[in-house]
Amino acid sequence: MTLFLEEAADRVERLQELAASPDEDEPAWAQLRRELHALKGASRMMGLRKMAELCHKAEDLVDSESAGSGVDLDLRLAEIRNNLHALSTRGAAEAETRADRGEDAPRKASKRRRRTREEVRVAPDVIDDLAERGARLRFVAVAAEGLADRVFRLATLAERGVGERAPRQVLATLATSLRQVGIDLEGGQRVLRRLTNRQLDAILHLQVQPLKPFLRSLANHARELAASLGKEVEVSVKTGDAQLDRRIVDALREAFLHLVRNAVDHGAESPDERVDAGKNEVAKITIEASTEGDRVRLSVADDGRGINGAEVLEKAVRHGVIGEDLAAGLSETEILQLVFRAGFSTREEKTELSGRGIGLDAVAATVRSLGGDLWMTSTVGEGVRVTIEVPVARRGERVLVLGLGQHQVAIRAAAVRAYRRVTSEMVETNEEGRTVRIGEKKVVARFLSDLLGEPPTVDGVLVEMVAGGTVVALVADAVIGEEEVIVRPLPGAAGAPVGVEGITLLSSGRPVTVLSVHRLGPLEDAVVLTQPTHGPRARPIQVLLVDDSDVTREMIRRLLEDAGFAVRGVGTAADALLALENEDFDCLVTDIQMPGMDGLALTRKLRENERFADLPVVVISTLDRTKDRLAGLDSGADAYLTKQGLDARELVALVLRVGGGR
Repeated sequence: MTLFLEEAADRVERLQELAASPDEDEPAWAQLRRELHALKGASRMMGLRKMAELCHKAEDLVDSESAGSGVDLDLRLAEIRNNLHALSTRGAAEAETRADRGEDAPRKASKRRRRTREEVRVAPDVIDDLAERGARLRFVAVAAEGLADRVFRLATLAERGVGERAPRQVLATLATSLRQVGIDLEGGQRVLRRLTNRQLDAILHLQVQPLKPFLRSLANHARELAASLGKEVEVSVKTGDAQLDRRIVDALREAFLHLVRNAVDHGAESPDERVDAGKNEVAKITIEASTEGDRVRLSVADDGRGINGAEVLEKAVRHGVIGEDLAAGLSETEILQLVFRAGFSTREEKTELSGRGIGLDAVAATVRSLGGDLWMTSTVGEGVRVTIEVPVARRGERVLVLGLGQHQVAIRAAAVRAYRRVTSEMVETNEEGRTVRIGEKKVVARFLSDLLGEPPTVDGVLVEMVAGGTVVALVADAVIGEEEVIVRPLPGAAGAPVGVEGITLLSSGRPVTVLSVHRLGPLEDAVVLTQPTHGPRARPIQVLLVDDSDVTREMIRRLLEDAGFAVRGVGTAADALLALENEDFDCLVTDIQMPGMDGLALTRKLRENERFADLPVVVISTLDRTKDRLAGLDSGADAYLTKQGLDARELVALVLRVGGGR
């Protein structure tokens, strides 16, 4: 019996997968007939007449002209699945009885069966492809190690060339060699990116599964619930070839069960009510799924009572959810978004099942935690449709990085519709806040400066997004770029502001917060990400860089600017003194060996001037003897670094430490 249950469970699982295939897929239907016939035969051998009879009826249905409808077939497969469950339950009960008598083998077999059901089957060719790409990734990694060795050898050559009387030839050789290393590195990176993308796609493909079985199980749940409530419903499932990551399906399971319960319990009227309203006594519920690029759109719709937007708005105002002034300008879509607020319901009475609106905040939270969005549409007397959009698979998320001064934040790129320049002439301020005029249209916008507690800014970039079916706008100083990242949610114990959805690391290694797009909507409370500052907006650290070598000066300037510093570069000490007289700087970074006044003489001269006595000075030189370091510190420099062993991170941290406190 145990072997039969194991085999039957696998066959029923395959039957559900085959039934989820498109109706025109003839090979799938042929395999469906074979699986049913094999299960019927095995059932007869085991003396299970009811199971054999159910399989026979399902065979007749597959052979009939109505097989393509899928509804009756779903019912037959559900009966087979329920009968198998009853047999398994009975077998488990018998195993417990035998265990009480000291017969332990059947229980071990049952545990072994449960472990087997948790396994994932992978086709051999998929394993071969993964193994081949894994080996190629290993080859690329080994090649990268070789490139690193070449770079270190070039660094050694550069160190030796510093002492040459005529280093021009060494510099030319280094430039040629470095260019070749760059070409090889770029080619290796392209191969690595291509391999990693294909490897990730292949692994994610193992997680993706057809949505039809999941949605058909929801349809069965809807029918069973309707029967228990004395209602009649016709449930249709439309999925096409839509697929979704198994982990996302598991995360959405409870959310969709809630939506289906709402559609049956509070959406669909009783047969008498429907007849009185001039409707067919059988309510219709539609569960749909479709693929939209790299995202999947799912919806649950009913043709029942619908939701009265005016009643929702009246209740929202009465309970203080929004003010009367804001309520006057809301669209129908924005009004219906209110039902996703915590504890908001359009119904006063409570039932054993959730009322529409009760628990919908949990549904919204689940969807948004998966990087998705949801919205609702409704017509009174005609029904409600709730639409959910989520990514096909759980992989890296594309974010748009926005900047404001030294601050950077990210928003999910999937929500972004457009962005455009904003000038002060386009911004209007009134009692409701600030709006941006774009042509003939006015857009209510949030300003990143307000969220960060910085002084108001009006010139910048307006980013238009869509959240919950409504337009959301955010104004920042600049759009820095788009990246693919892994967004990590912040635990509640971290004390993150409610407007922060998570945190991520950019490719530069910089951590940034990811803003929750739906919290930027006009109906949401203002979100402050940091404590307000009362002084002028924090400006980047101003660095004066002095080096007579154009190449060296450009390299160090890029290192410092990539770290967010504002850098002014000059070639002589005289130019540095002139710049210091006319501008304010937080830190001076200087070479030693320069024509005219050298770096040590420049440092001593600054220390003699009361205005520059405390100006932080960092010396970077090719001279690395102990007496050279002591001479640099004796001149009044705050730190001494050598160009041969210069570490970009050490330089950035040093400038930040000595120059950030001014």
